[in-house]
Amino acid sequence: MHAQASPDAARPTDEIVDVLIVGAGASGAAVAWSLAETRMRILCLEQGDWTKPTDFPTNGRDWEARRYADFDISPNRRARDSDYPINDDNSIMKIVNFNGVGGGTILFTAHYPRLHPSDFRVRTLDGVADDWPIDYWTLEPYFAENDRITGVAGLAGDPAYPPHQPTMPPVPLGKTGTRYAQAMNKLGWHWWPSDIAVATTDYDGRAKCINLGHCTPGCAQGAKASADITYWPKALRARVELRTRCRVREITTNGHGMASGAVYYDPNGVERFQPAEMVILAANGVGTPRLLLNSASSRFPGGLANSSGLVGRNLMLHPWPQVFGYVEDEMDGDRGPQTVMWSKEFYETDPSRDFVRGYTLQFTRGTGPANEAITSMVAGRLPWGRDHHRVYRTLLYHRLQIGVACEDLPEAHNRVTLDPVLKDNHGIPAPRIDYTIGENTRRMMEHGIARASHILETAGAKNISCSRTLLNYPGHLLGTARMGLDPERSVVNEWGRCHDVKNLFIVDGSIWVTSGGVNPTSTIQALALYIADTIKQRLATLFD
Repeated sequence: MHAQASPDAARPTDEIVDVLIVGAGASGAAVAWSLAETRMRILCLEQGDWTKPTDFPTNGRDWEARRYADFDISPNRRARDSDYPINDDNSIMKIVNFNGVGGGTILFTAHYPRLHPSDFRVRTLDGVADDWPIDYWTLEPYFAENDRITGVAGLAGDPAYPPHQPTMPPVPLGKTGTRYAQAMNKLGWHWWPSDIAVATTDYDGRAKCINLGHCTPGCAQGAKASADITYWPKALRARVELRTRCRVREITTNGHGMASGAVYYDPNGVERFQPAEMVILAANGVGTPRLLLNSASSRFPGGLANSSGLVGRNLMLHPWPQVFGYVEDEMDGDRGPQTVMWSKEFYETDPSRDFVRGYTLQFTRGTGPANEAITSMVAGRLPWGRDHHRVYRTLLYHRLQIGVACEDLPEAHNRVTLDPVLKDNHGIPAPRIDYTIGENTRRMMEHGIARASHILETAGAKNISCSRTLLNYPGHLLGTARMGLDPERSVVNEWGRCHDVKNLFIVDGSIWVTSGGVNPTSTIQALALYIADTIKQRLATLFD
């Protein structure tokens, strides 16, 4: 079926493609690679650029300082020309993303858990939120395929999960992990080496981790499995086209209500039209609703694919308090991947607690010299004056840190809208975030902070504290174009196709129904592979 609009006469029009993907991050890369075998003409538009290995901060001595500058996790502080501003003044958690080939995987910690089977059945099991229209076992083969392409270090046999086999040995526990494990054994609580998307052996042409420092400011070694070095080389070899520094303004539709392509700005700032038979959005849980809302028209006055009114609603951000403590013995500091192990002791619902669902405890190494100084000064642990160096020596490489990864339930008032004033450098309205932490999540957080503090005490830590103001804003942007069977209560169907627009698909974290208490990237990529596979199986009747 042709879905081509008549372009504006004054606007240059590109040659039509079969599939247009918007966004070259975790989900866009996975869907591009999977669909490439169809031999359709596939084009991906990405508003950021490639990051050269030589540009990563870990190549220089100022790598920690650059975490607060051009490699900051916040686009508002990073403020590259490829970023867009975000009004998150009305949110206790600040928004994190990265615009470029690989998307957020350039800056993620590579912690790589899957959602649990229970996460797909929250309404049935606990009477809250909604069940997903698919289950863990629907995604299981795609989890396995994604693990193979990505390369995942871990240890099989974790009783908290259905059986699965990581592709590489786990990241060594080191001094820090051993200290945590001993404390957990004393308490009799579950712990297991984390699944981490970092190469612990040479893997698929990528060199193994050599502990250049924490993974957040990018991996110059190429051991961290960012999508620019896993999926994209394979997709490009299969003749997918990727155009960088191309910012999409809106998705257009034709007289039949079908998506006809996208209006975008090319690297020279020229406004162009890219026609397409099918459009796939992979712009994350903030970027995708922003684009849909900005694609309003007479046929879609409330925003594209928004007859339900749910585009932008039910934003879930994963409150993630960090609990710190310091021990007398020197630990690993920033040497090695950040997260070494997890505990699922408090993941599933327990009726004796005052909240439903649960959280993952993530056990991390410390941090580097500059970051220790900055964060300890801000927290009041490190004084100015006579005692500064003496106290600093008790902090540097003595830190233990546990993150409490809290499930965030969907609430309609947590949402993304278009800001009436703020715009990006192409004049496109910026997203505005309204977000508060729900009561269930707040009680869960306090429970997790108390348990993490108890673990640190058991590990011999002193000077234990937790910041409840920053909440670590981990950059998990979920739920704003949810999946479901009922068009009045969801934006896409059970295989990612928009209810309102039959040739428009969404594959990123916005389609999540619930958030679980885990990092989402593994599941986001498995979902993208599942949707791509379903598209391939239904090609003959795709737009029916």
